[in-house]
Amino acid sequence: MQVGHFDDEKREYVITDPQTPVKWINYIGTLAFGGFVDHTGGALICRDDPTFNRITKYIQQMPSSEFKGETLYLRIRKADGWQVFSPFYVPTLDPYQRYECHVGLGYTRIISELYGLRTEATIFVPLGEKREVRDIRITNISGKPLEVDAIPVVEYTHPNALLQFTNADWVPQTMQGKAVRDGNRLVLLQYPFMNRDVRENYFTSNLPASSFDCDRSCFLGNHEYGTWAHPLSLEQTELSNSEAMRGDTLAALMHHLGALAPGETCQLICQLGQEANLEAARPGIEKYRDPKFVAEAFEAMASYWSVYLAKLQVHTPDAAMDSMLNVHHPHQCFITKTWSRYLSYYQLGLGSRGIGVRDSSQDVLAVLPFIPQEGKEFIRLLLSFQKRDGSAMHAFNPLTLEGSIGDSVEMEDRPHYYSDDHLWLVLAVTAYLKETGDLGFLDEVVSFYEKDKQGKSIESGTVRTHLERCIDFTRHDVGKHGLPLLGYADWNDTVNLPKGAESLFTANLYGRALLELVGLMEYLGDTQAAKTFRAAYAEMKSRVEAVAWDGEWYIRYFNVEGEPLGSHVNQAGQIYLNGQSWAVLSGFASPERANKAMESVHECLNTPYGIRLSAPGFNGYDPKIGGITTYPPGTKENGGIFLHPNPWAMIAETLLGHGDRAYQYYAQINPAAKNDTIEVYECEPYVYAQNILSSEHPQCGLGRNSWLSGTASWCYQAATQWILGARPEYDGLRVDPCIPMAWEGFSMYRQFRGASFDITVHNPRHVCKGVTRLVVDGKEMSGNLVPMIGDRHQHLVEVWLG
Repeated sequence: MQVGHFDDEKREYVITDPQTPVKWINYIGTLAFGGFVDHTGGALICRDDPTFNRITKYIQQMPSSEFKGETLYLRIRKADGWQVFSPFYVPTLDPYQRYECHVGLGYTRIISELYGLRTEATIFVPLGEKREVRDIRITNISGKPLEVDAIPVVEYTHPNALLQFTNADWVPQTMQGKAVRDGNRLVLLQYPFMNRDVRENYFTSNLPASSFDCDRSCFLGNHEYGTWAHPLSLEQTELSNSEAMRGDTLAALMHHLGALAPGETCQLICQLGQEANLEAARPGIEKYRDPKFVAEAFEAMASYWSVYLAKLQVHTPDAAMDSMLNVHHPHQCFITKTWSRYLSYYQLGLGSRGIGVRDSSQDVLAVLPFIPQEGKEFIRLLLSFQKRDGSAMHAFNPLTLEGSIGDSVEMEDRPHYYSDDHLWLVLAVTAYLKETGDLGFLDEVVSFYEKDKQGKSIESGTVRTHLERCIDFTRHDVGKHGLPLLGYADWNDTVNLPKGAESLFTANLYGRALLELVGLMEYLGDTQAAKTFRAAYAEMKSRVEAVAWDGEWYIRYFNVEGEPLGSHVNQAGQIYLNGQSWAVLSGFASPERANKAMESVHECLNTPYGIRLSAPGFNGYDPKIGGITTYPPGTKENGGIFLHPNPWAMIAETLLGHGDRAYQYYAQINPAAKNDTIEVYECEPYVYAQNILSSEHPQCGLGRNSWLSGTASWCYQAATQWILGARPEYDGLRVDPCIPMAWEGFSMYRQFRGASFDITVHNPRHVCKGVTRLVVDGKEMSGNLVPMIGDRHQHLVEVWLG
């Protein structure tokens, strides 16, 4: 089953059936102003923060057929009244002759044809602006004149999105909406009473509006027994001009487009934005009423993405891989870095989760080749949520910059920190340094999180000091085996063992962080620091190898009693994916154990839809284990295919030289390859999901929680840096592919530190790995490192495997 197709030339995915299995979305704008638009025109828009400054009311849990946030109604004059419908399909669900939703880079374009009208609506947020623009073209294709009206509608929420759902008394008492005549046009203003003249939402258009509604009850009609599918107000010539003084607020504008001749097109431009007041908004409103500026803004956005994507392009024997790596995958990485795990169709943006320190430290890794300066600023922000003892807050609100300890606050008998959060900062900083060579960043001063009663930072330290404290915290926060204490949880949030448990994942992440710092100190020539970190690495490696090997694979945890979890002695959770892959990534595993552990992954955890996180699943709630046991077997962390760790297995296989296995793991979770089996997968095929139901679940293969997942960042790194093998290092660009034997080769264009490299890889002997020859600009080089060339010129690189 297909409901759409990829258009790589236009850098779009085109949905051709509005009845997708679940809502599919796209993001517009940024956290500064933006949100997501679904494939039938509904939108969730906020400014700065979706919890405390949300604009549109979009309830994800409502059925897909329901109105959500925004829509457009059209009506055609008939002899006995009007034909009323939405060209976006939802909420009127009228049969259509043509329906297309073009999911683009920063925009969504919906094209439909029904009842003799062709509608094309392009929805986007201009770069740097705090307004959503809907550029709507309505064309008469009926062959006869049609008298047409257009009624765009926005439903508002209280800016405190959680209060909107938890307080049905105070919230409606405060919500107001009014109309301001602006020449022959209307501007509809909306705000909670306390935000008047401070933060007001506005909705307007470029065409004269004859009437309006700001009160939802009046628009739907008959005390709201009218419906979104059939608003009773649209049976009347005009809307009621209601101004909402108390209650649920919306913005609806009546535009009489007049009699459209056959082939005639009318352009309606709608703006939804927020400013302090109308006077502050007026210059921007006037600008974007002009079709010329709307077109220029759209072209500027397209140019931005052309420049962005051009920095890394590939051509491989796998068309699905190319489609993802050249367009949709870097776009998803950008979105994930922007929104963390805060706001999506599945992440509701209603609570304290905000921007995750652990999550964002990983997300930023994939955008560094494209926006290194922005990445640096983001890493600096993340470092400011590290505590003085070296640990880190789990998340923070992007508007208030207030940190939180995450779900650990919910269990009083568990530690209130995550053992891995701070260690990801080491990987983020060293990745930035390798990408840019900006070693001066290490000397920049960043405050630690703790503040005095006046809100001033108690202590600051250089970036290098922050990294050293990351290591110091974990080195001293150990349990009875000398392994890092689990805290409330490690990367797997749902295993919450009582205080005193130890984490092999954190041990391995600590090992990887130490390897990164050893390499950095050696490059800096600080032999004493390198020696210190190397000794800490050897110390932890010996502990892991002494107690964690279970015979066929590595143990994942020890509880406070010293009993293993992730062992053959357990009835459930006998083997965990991360226990194996990270033993390879850390370098702790010997070659023999590394190969055996990864073979156990393939034998015990792999499925055609991806690698399961663990097996077998727990079949009942166990408070001693924690959240993992709240899921049925085969779901999410409880034996489901949790996709985020799948690329870690890919990277581990490339480190072992197993190109066929690494590519197998990549191909089986590539969403673009699922386009023909959407009836099973259900999620968007143009972005990665967080999880897929596994073989222990009757709906095996079903994907959920798309867009905001660490899968995006790590799959992009696994594909470009480890399978295709072009990865930055301090002194150059390493080209060390690990590809399928069957490939003849591939090519990549990569910009790096001011220069650009056209890389061609030849595989005449059909091996997976091993560079036998490297030629740069016609000059033979030894090894597989392209030396740093910051001359802003283009260079030809040829590599032969053998």
